[in-house]
Amino acid sequence: MSNQKTSGGFSFVISALAILICIGIGWFVYLTILGNPSNFDAEGHPKPGNLLGTMYKGGIIVPFLLGVFLTVITFAIERFMTISKAAGKGQADKFVAKIKTLVANHQLDEAIAECDKQKGSLANVVHEGISKYKFVENDGHMDKEAKVHAIQKSLEEATALELPMLSKNMVVISTCASIGTLMGLIGTVVGMIRAFAALANAGAPDTSALATGISEALVNTLVGIASSALAIIFYNLFSNRVDQLTYAMDEAGYSIVQDFQSK
Repeated sequence: MSNQKTSGGFSFVISALAILICIGIGWFVYLTILGNPSNFDAEGHPKPGNLLGTMYKGGIIVPFLLGVFLTVITFAIERFMTISKAAGKGQADKFVAKIKTLVANHQLDEAIAECDKQKGSLANVVHEGISKYKFVENDGHMDKEAKVHAIQKSLEEATALELPMLSKNMVVISTCASIGTLMGLIGTVVGMIRAFAALANAGAPDTSALATGISEALVNTLVGIASSALAIIFYNLFSNRVDQLTYAMDEAGYSIVQDFQSK
């Protein structure tokens, strides 16, 4: 192919390393910020109204949930940058409209120049289709049906090269949406177990243990749901953007093939 494919964002190794770093940062925040002694009174209880101390009492699940939350943010930024690069410098719909007009007027060199100016996955696919259009147009050894097939094959190969890059690492975000909820649920169950254990003591209930158990349950629920909700929003947002780019590729490719067939 004449054009190199657009960069696909984080590789597998970088992605795994990014997840580990996010979990490490989650632990750092848990131990140094949430667990800062200034957040607690002399008895080790969170000061009234101190949210950080309350979150620290959420227990050992909290740093992992913070890691999931940071992972969602990290990969959302990575996907946003990669998909924006794939769309190119200008608006995709305006680019496709201009390409359709140029191809209809048989201004193929101008269309290729627009692709070079636009850049990105969409422009790469269109560039390949138009380049093949120009190549087979002057080929006297192929019949029209074979030429159309050659253009279609070129477009399909270019699309197949670009599409995996667009959906790459989306699985990380979708997995975080599930893991966040499940980890939050685990923390909630553990917190409730501790709360009921405090109530089960003979005589007066251990109010300190009861409060800790309830805090653990509520904090883990909050962070888990927040992480999952954010992951779902980003996943749907990026999936919709990928669908738009895929449609734009198909629309531009269809126009190129139809124009050649109508000659």
